[in-house]
Amino acid sequence: MKRDKRAKVTTIKPRHDAQARFSGYAKPLVDEALRRSAHLDPSADDLHKLRVALLRLRTLLWVWRPLLKREMTALERAYLKHVGAAAGSARDWDIAAQLLGELDAGETRVAGMRLDAARIAARERACTALAAADLRHALREMLHKVNQALNTAARRASIERLASDSVDAAGRALKKRVRHAGKAKKSDYAAWHDVRKGAKKLRYTLEFFEPMLPRRDAKRLKPLKKLQQRFGDLNDAVATERLAQDHREIFADAASADAALAALRQERKRRQCRAGKLIDA
Repeated sequence: MKRDKRAKVTTIKPRHDAQARFSGYAKPLVDEALRRSAHLDPSADDLHKLRVALLRLRTLLWVWRPLLKREMTALERAYLKHVGAAAGSARDWDIAAQLLGELDAGETRVAGMRLDAARIAARERACTALAAADLRHALREMLHKVNQALNTAARRASIERLASDSVDAAGRALKKRVRHAGKAKKSDYAAWHDVRKGAKKLRYTLEFFEPMLPRRDAKRLKPLKKLQQRFGDLNDAVATERLAQDHREIFADAASADAALAALRQERKRRQCRAGKLIDA
């Protein structure tokens, strides 16, 4: 008797099916992004939460990338990055206003009306970009296309395996970035910024799958949040310093601009030192 050489089909129950589970993770993030962008006149808090929802969606597409066509994943992630950058640029001005206010002294006077005008202009640009991006249609279409591609796939994958592989991949990438930043010069901010991005990716991946991961993985969240906070504070200082350099007109006079930039440099170095302690740099 000839042996049947046909491959055995492995049946995966719906709750373990990675393709079937994607929508359950993605739809709440899409709904959050649409809710935050609904009025196109977002507050600082709305801009931040919109950007976080888009970042989480980008991470989600990265996690499911092995089960999707590379071109589709790259295109959708690029779109989310573009829209997130629009929201982020306006938020940078809100952070700058807060940080400059904390550093403000007699010799570092900021012209309040000019700073407010710059913040308003940034928000208007963000609203224009969000309107042009057509989030409501684009995000719903993205969800539909990705779900269709996943649900019509002949080969099914386990959500537990996908979670484990994604956490491992994000963890390895973060370690590599930490090593690189530890050897890089303090002036090479791009290497430090990569650590922050890697920490976000690993944190979001862990948070997606925390209920099904081993306890040792869940315990990684607390130090990750600390790392992300320290490097986020550094990023705020770097972004504010760049805005101040490029927009000296927000200060009362040249002397105030010079004094503010000197104070920002010191603050950036202080924050970089605090962040560096977490990666032995």
